[in-house]
Amino acid sequence: MVAAALTRSRFVATLPRSYIQTFTRAYTATAPKKAAKNRLYNSVRYEDEFETLNLLSASSRIPLITLWSASWCPSCKVISPLLKGLINEGVGEAQGGVSYAEIELDSPTLGGLAMRYQAQLETKVHKVEDMKNRQFLINWIETEAKRHGEGGAGGSSLFSLFGR
Repeated sequence: MVAAALTRSRFVATLPRSYIQTFTRAYTATAPKKAAKNRLYNSVRYEDEFETLNLLSASSRIPLITLWSASWCPSCKVISPLLKGLINEGVGEAQGGVSYAEIELDSPTLGGLAMRYQAQLETKVHKVEDMKNRQFLINWIETEAKRHGEGGAGGSSLFSLFGR
């Protein structure tokens, strides 16, 4: 047994340092919490893609912000880059993170998804100027990130733009 220990220690001594790894094991019942990162998903064109994103959002407790848009919608072309830019910059990550997906309402393969969620392209914002206000959108994204997906979709002002 002593000879086996000596042989093993000589073998380890001859290995380059890059081959030797030390592992530490955390003795906890749960995995350590990782910092939340915002996610930008590709545009949704199929009903099952949306359902998958919705389930991912519910299971991870990271809110899914959806922009229901169409290729012919002029306000969608203004709002989309604004939201993508803010989420890509990391707005809301400190509060728990958010996910973002654009739902293409004029996609022929979307099925009855828009009818099921009663999505409309007209904005339901009290002040349309709020859509251009960067600080308003930052506060809204941070508020949604803090909620961690609780309370369902949206609220009373800007949220109806993103579906119900």
